[in-house]
Amino acid sequence: MAPRNVEPDNVSDSSSSSDPLDTRNDEGWEDVEQDEEPITVVSLFDEKTFPDASSMLTYCRDNHNFDIWKIRQTLGLDFLDLIKLVNYIRSEVRAGNAYHTVSSKSVFDDDKYLKPVLEDDALLYSLDDVFEDTTSSGPANDVDQLREQLATLQSQFAAYREQVQSALLDRLDLQDGGAPESNAARTGRQGATTKDNTEEFDKDYFKSYSYNSIHESMIKDRIRTDAYRDFIYDHKELFQDKVVLDVGCGTGILSMFCAKAGAKLVIAVDNSDIIDKAREHVYTNNLQDTIKCLRGKIEEVQLPVEKVDIIVSEWMGYCLLYESMLDSVLYARDRYLAPDGLMVPSHASLRIAPLADSELKASHIDFWRHVYGFDMTPMLERAHEEVIVRVTDKKELAAKSVPFLELDLHTCQVGDLTFTKPFAATWKDGFKVLEGFVVWFDIIFATGRKQNVNAGMTAAEAKKAGVVAFSTGPATEATHWQQGIFLIKNPGKTEEFEKGDLVSGEITYLKKQGQERSLDIEISWNKATASASQGKTKKQMWVLD
Repeated sequence: MAPRNVEPDNVSDSSSSSDPLDTRNDEGWEDVEQDEEPITVVSLFDEKTFPDASSMLTYCRDNHNFDIWKIRQTLGLDFLDLIKLVNYIRSEVRAGNAYHTVSSKSVFDDDKYLKPVLEDDALLYSLDDVFEDTTSSGPANDVDQLREQLATLQSQFAAYREQVQSALLDRLDLQDGGAPESNAARTGRQGATTKDNTEEFDKDYFKSYSYNSIHESMIKDRIRTDAYRDFIYDHKELFQDKVVLDVGCGTGILSMFCAKAGAKLVIAVDNSDIIDKAREHVYTNNLQDTIKCLRGKIEEVQLPVEKVDIIVSEWMGYCLLYESMLDSVLYARDRYLAPDGLMVPSHASLRIAPLADSELKASHIDFWRHVYGFDMTPMLERAHEEVIVRVTDKKELAAKSVPFLELDLHTCQVGDLTFTKPFAATWKDGFKVLEGFVVWFDIIFATGRKQNVNAGMTAAEAKKAGVVAFSTGPATEATHWQQGIFLIKNPGKTEEFEKGDLVSGEITYLKKQGQERSLDIEISWNKATASASQGKTKKQMWVLD
């Protein structure tokens, strides 16, 4: 679940701000004045010291394969980029990471690298001497240019803070009965509010993946983790010498599977703080030569390659599409996957079955009618509006499940993830009252686009055909996804069903406005018998957030 992608740092007005562009309290940026005292430049990669920057950088080129002159020319770096590059290298060395060739600005194009890693780093204010013949432009030297750029960025941040404060004050005035806004102003404010809410929701989403517990539950999900491991290890020929992209890498477990299977390069991308742990895991397991970890959203980071051979991702959420991570995976597919590349997993299907005679109704609904001797039925006001994520007893399913959404990850589009789909299930003997619906998903791992599988196959059918697959349904070992339970209002008033009756209808998935990682799910249904046309259609909406 990813993972399941660069998240902006919080901006603060405090004088103790950690803003990398706030240099008021930083050391190492004092005015540079020529004096007679010799300087000492520390090597980027070890403890050796040198009397000037040029000799130190020459040493790094000859002994550590770090040619800053070549990197600057190849990537077209300006002076600000060189500052970031130096601090990036120093931070990586301090973290114990081995140096690899820098092939893209994206790896160090973060404003946090403007802040010196080494206190009083003589290299930073000596770079203008190293590159003065090519980077100087006019009478102002490079340090002055850097100061101007920093001042510009600081003013931009200040303007941003003022805009945020103004927006907050406007909202408070409105709540307190202030002057009404014009329609145009209201539309603009609401649009900005929706954007702010979406960004805040996104921020909370990625923050939730920085904690251990969620990753522990996913890794301990044997059904889930074993399926990925088995597919990767049992088909090492697919991964040998290939470039793999892991979208929403989390702890890095799937990336390490791929590296062990023989991948030439694995690019692990995640936008939560867990990426720092992934880097440690990679280094601890001596896989740093194969796995490259990048912090950021896949839509925003720049990969060090143009195309990848395989995209692996554990993107599934409750009821399959909760969290909308598949949107990002499909973006990665369209942007980076080679024309004949492989998606892992390759297929997914959503299934639905009617629920009857369930203990869930007693435990979740009837419970409120008698709580330690008290009537607490007001709690039922919205009890039927929420999707319950629980493990269902397969004996409570009143019909065989049917698929209502089938996805081939090689060809499906983001538009396919908002939909209204029909379903029809045949009622089994021994059940009478429809109490709700149960939704789950099956996942299939095909070895290629031409393998004889289809998205509508159950996991059991795929396994019989020798294909790696797993189900999150009630007939198999429980996963951390469990199942989505949709309890209907007043089930006792629903007409009774008999064996052979058809429960048919439609199910709709909609993303919530301003909270696109949540879902509104609507189900409509009716009853049809062999002797009568379908009855009155009923409809209900649930929220999954």
